[in-house]
Order: sequence, then structure tokens, then C-alpha cells
Amino acid sequence: MKRSNINPMPEFFDRYILLVEDIDIFEAFEKYAPERVYEEIDKLILLNEQVYAPEKWTVKDILQHVIDNERIMSYRALRFSRNDDTVLPGYEEQLLAANTIANKRTVENLMEEFSVVRKSTELLFKNMSDEMILRSGVAYKSEISALALGFVIIGHAIHHMRVIGERYFPLLD
Repeated sequence: MKRSNINPMPEFFDRYILLVEDIDIFEAFEKYAPERVYEEIDKLILLNEQVYAPEKWTVKDILQHVIDNERIMSYRALRFSRNDDTVLPGYEEQLLAANTIANKRTVENLMEEFSVVRKSTELLFKNMSDEMILRSGVAYKSEISALALGFVIIGHAIHHMRVIGERYFPLLD
């Protein structure tokens, strides 16, 4: 299934979905695997706990946020693909970020967790039929399909890599 199979395009989440080309979801998982999206790990390690402005997250905080978000979106996809029509709430990313130990971990350790979570996500999606992947539910006030959630996961990681590239990598110059 491709991004163009998402119908309707969910409001709010479209900002992430549209960052991914119109390719098959499994091709997108491979193309945007954690080690490919965050391929400049040496730069991430050098940044360590730097921030580009007061009150902003460190690179480690961002990595933890991407991991947490992937788990939440995968959970939503699981529920919807299994025909659960329970309306699922949003989540408070600042609360989650304030209650981690991301900055006590290494970048390598966070990337290892990210890779394992992504593998789990891929297996979840590989074991959905076309009917299941197109099922939808309501999350954070938007109707969204399991397929769309898969593209949200990928696009969200792309979004944060762009933020790191634009706002954090210049700190190394």
C-alpha cells in the first residue's frame, strides 16, 4: 500500500505523512530505517546535550521522543487494524519528555532502541492484511487509518532529522 492509498488524508497528521514519497509502506520503512534517517550518528554524538536555544530538547531528547511517538502510533495502528473503534486520546509530548532519562543514555543506546522499535513496527505492519491496514479509528480528534499511522511514524522521524540538521548541526561549526 502506498501513501496515495490513504483516504481521507487526516488533518494534523498530514504534516508528517506528506514528508514521505508516494511509495509502498514497506519500501518506506526500508528507505527510512533509523540508521539511514540518522546516518550522521557521529555528529549526533558530538552534539550530546547541546541545545540551539533555551528550553529546547537535546538530540538525545529528540531521539527518545521519536521512539516514544513510534510506540504510540504503532499501538494506535494495532488497535485500529484489529477493528477496535475506541476513540484514542492524544498525548502530551512535553510530559513524556520531562519524564525520561534520555540525557543519561548514550546516543548509541538510543539508536539501538530506535532500531529495535522500528523492527517491531515493521513486523506489526507486515502481519496486517490489506483490509486491516486500511481500517481506521479516531486518534487525537482525527480519523486515521493504520496505513496513515505507518506513514506518520516514518514522516515524524524525517521531520525531526530535518530539525536536527537545520538547528543542531550548525552548532558544530
